[in-house]
Amino acid sequence: METIQVLSTRRFTDDLLDQIREVSTRLRVTQQTCHDAAEVAAALAAHSDVEILYTFDLPQNALDLAPHLRWVQLHSAGVNHILDHPIMQRAAAIARDGAAARDVAVTTVSGIHATPIAEYVLASILAFRWRVPMWTQCQRESRWPSNRWGLYARPELRGSTLGILGYGSIGREVGRLGKAFGMRVLALRRSPGHAKEGYAVDRTGDPGGEIPARFFSPDELHEMLPECDFVVISLPLTPETEHFVGEAELRAMKPSAYLVNIARGPIVDEQALIRALHEGWIAGAGLDVFEREPLPDDSPLWAIENALLSPHVAGFTPRYDERAVAVFAENLHRYLSGEPLLNLVDKARGY
Repeated sequence: METIQVLSTRRFTDDLLDQIREVSTRLRVTQQTCHDAAEVAAALAAHSDVEILYTFDLPQNALDLAPHLRWVQLHSAGVNHILDHPIMQRAAAIARDGAAARDVAVTTVSGIHATPIAEYVLASILAFRWRVPMWTQCQRESRWPSNRWGLYARPELRGSTLGILGYGSIGREVGRLGKAFGMRVLALRRSPGHAKEGYAVDRTGDPGGEIPARFFSPDELHEMLPECDFVVISLPLTPETEHFVGEAELRAMKPSAYLVNIARGPIVDEQALIRALHEGWIAGAGLDVFEREPLPDDSPLWAIENALLSPHVAGFTPRYDERAVAVFAENLHRYLSGEPLLNLVDKARGY
């Protein structure tokens, strides 16, 4: 049978590479570690017979460098970094030119981040509820605070309302943990029905979408927000979701509400959020992502006491590559047998 050329531009261990090779004897797997799109381009030029590419970066001329390329498996959950790539424009080209345009499937590792990011979300919420930054400050100052009841007798998570914007793999795991804390869960999703078929860590999430007390459409966002004590953003970044949460949305939230963004910075209008935190439209925010990264030294967010900041680390886990290879191996099985791929990107929608 014909050999299929697979190129990985990530640095996987030998054990993980063996898991990929064990999928089929038809696969010839080559690894060439790359750190940016230019290095990926050089790797493709050296391996022009590649049919399947595992990568994060994707050079603009990938289709020219790899004329046999049929499928790109990304090392990320999002595709916002390649939205303007010619591969992402192929759906329109095929509709226009038919067979003259070559389509290349794009898949992601969506689902592998659900466990660490959901844990991060709950850590941020609990840090806000229990004033953890004040704990550490008092400890550094060797200070036993006065008025401890007033400082720490804050509303419990049990009985509060957790609003999740984006009910994909991350949102569903956040919902599961929220329910375990006794929270009422509301969820916003762009389309009714079950989520598209994607990878999920065993026994995580809410596969049937049974946890939320109610689902809201994007048009109903302003109806949803005033009900929420905590709002978690887990939407993909697309042209439609840029500044999805702006001044009007922040003003619609409760003054006691806490916002957590673990998705992408530009989904929130950062200047409006800074005003919201300064002026008390909301009580606080936990931010792992920002409109500019690294967050500039002169950003007002650094000095805002009711903002809890982290340097885009919510998805970090020592099991990242292990789970990424699990997604890739499953998709290789599906590719070889002609089955639908997991986490297949809808190029028309950009996610």
